[in-house]
Amino acid sequence: MRYAVLSDVHSNLEAFEAVLADINRRNIRDVLFLGDAVGYGPDPNECIDLLTASCGTPIAGNHDWGAIGLMDIAFFNEYARSAIEWTSGVMTKKNRDVLRTFPLKVEYEDKDALAVHATPKEPGAWHYLFSLLDADTNFEYFNNKLCFLGHSHKPFIIEKQPSGGLMTYKDNTRIKKRSRYIINAGSVGQPRDGDPRACYVLVNGGEVNMIRVPYDIESVQNKMRKAHLPSALIERLSRGR
Repeated sequence: MRYAVLSDVHSNLEAFEAVLADINRRNIRDVLFLGDAVGYGPDPNECIDLLTASCGTPIAGNHDWGAIGLMDIAFFNEYARSAIEWTSGVMTKKNRDVLRTFPLKVEYEDKDALAVHATPKEPGAWHYLFSLLDADTNFEYFNNKLCFLGHSHKPFIIEKQPSGGLMTYKDNTRIKKRSRYIINAGSVGQPRDGDPRACYVLVNGGEVNMIRVPYDIESVQNKMRKAHLPSALIERLSRGR
């Protein structure tokens, strides 16, 4: 079984197109999306259109909810809030309606996997999973072998061994028969692990790999400046922070 897992496009069309081109070169047709199609970037409508054409059942992220009024954006920082307000103003009614159809989680029986944006525990509360303690807690909230998530923009793989011990991997691992896994797919549109290249997960048989894809960052930044989006959001794309 071969499939790709994407998260956190954040209206970054150039990054999204580069990732999909890489996926197509690998002849992969099965693509899962873990939420936050919009927010931060300059092309929300184009990204939603491309998402619905290229991915299976997309998951809702907190920025998706914020852009269509399903959550209070007062909880966002000032830069994210400004970008969400701009996004809400330019999104078409059709794409607002599309975002409203995204569920908070999806189970894939054929993959023995759960897909969620934030955490399997209280997915609509938008908790972050940063620590091994967070991971240990969240393993109790799903029964699948694999749990894919995003939200933090920082890719990782956490294995729970049959003994209960936890192991972490940064870039890749083989899936062991008796272990279970939480896999953060990082971010297509706004990585925050110090690598500005777009990131996605490739599952190829019994192996999980983090794939990094370069894209035209300067073009995205120029679009963001023309849209008068916050400079902090523009500059961080170059740093991957």
